[in-house]
Amino acid sequence: MTDTAKYNDQFTAQKAAVLVPTYNNAKTLESVIRDVLSYTSHVIVVNDGSTDETADILDTFPQIQRVDYTPNRGKGIALRRGFRYAVEQGYDYVITIDADGQHFASDLPVMLEKLETERKAIVIGARNLQQENMPGKNTFANKFSNFWFYVETGLKGPDTQSGYRLYPVYAMRNMRFWCTKYEFEIEVLVRSAWKGIKIDWAPIKVYYPPAEERVSHFRPFRDFSRISVLNTVLVTIAFLYIKPRDFFRYLMKAENWRSMWYDHVLNKEESNFRKAISIGFGVFMGIIPIWGFQMVTAMALAVLFKLNKALVFMSCHVSLPPMIPFVIFASFATGRIWVKDGSLLLPFSTNLSLDMIKENLFQYLTGACTLAVAAGILVTLIVYVLLAIFRNDPARQREVR
Repeated sequence: MTDTAKYNDQFTAQKAAVLVPTYNNAKTLESVIRDVLSYTSHVIVVNDGSTDETADILDTFPQIQRVDYTPNRGKGIALRRGFRYAVEQGYDYVITIDADGQHFASDLPVMLEKLETERKAIVIGARNLQQENMPGKNTFANKFSNFWFYVETGLKGPDTQSGYRLYPVYAMRNMRFWCTKYEFEIEVLVRSAWKGIKIDWAPIKVYYPPAEERVSHFRPFRDFSRISVLNTVLVTIAFLYIKPRDFFRYLMKAENWRSMWYDHVLNKEESNFRKAISIGFGVFMGIIPIWGFQMVTAMALAVLFKLNKALVFMSCHVSLPPMIPFVIFASFATGRIWVKDGSLLLPFSTNLSLDMIKENLFQYLTGACTLAVAAGILVTLIVYVLLAIFRNDPARQREVR
């Protein structure tokens, strides 16, 4: 059996296809398709409203499957329509390859090999970002994307911008996406991770032609702006919904409570003071009035001061959405200490004046800061005393076990 037949049989058995989105890539498209066809006949090309000779080139390959439409809608739409078409044709997986000639079909077996162990995962082809001709802006953009992907999902990876990917389209068929351009490739990773789809990486080769031969449809200002807006939305959703949701799910499992107790609270490698100050600091950060930035700031400072990041993270959730009204009320009530004739309740009146708004805002902010400091210190002392009791009494520890 030839290598082509062997690999094609694997594509057939795995219900997988290669998906090639293209827009005005006439110079490289033919060689890309021929390269892919040397591995499999399961090829889907999405012609995203090309205005060059793309259609004529595709006509010379009657064995491929095509999705054509006009006008040009962007890479996100091309991928989304390709996913939908693949599912309609009975495919469970697609491997996406860019049509600009930067990817090698010889890496397709690497992706197929991943399917042997990762049945429900998006696998990203990780490029060598230090190789010759790699544009400097690509290296910066990838580091930028990797950072925000970590903030939004808690996952670290070497390359979140590569277009060489394996998608489990069967597991994504009910998902609805917002983005239509390049930023879709960020959205699909983040929202799939939130859905429980694993994100994995595999090393691939990549070719970057000299600058004078390079063709790119990426519009730096417009597309970077769209990506920035998307990351702002995703970070907001992550901290207001996804992370609290995951935290509640974590707390619902008994084995996680045991792990939290033994691995973090009773960990003999850390002192009682470090544990207590970590929990107290988390409570402080959960109350301090920097809404939207509490978790990011807390984790950054936990790293800086070498605190227990897990304990800081867990205790910072004192300001989970269900608790926010109580935290705000307690902050406002505490602020009476600093405001003469301060109110116990927030005033709701149609006759609000600027001075009244300033006074009540001052009452809330000073109260929140005071409450954060007081609660942080109190929790630190209580936890320290409890840890001293539990960790110094072996009999008590056996009872807990």
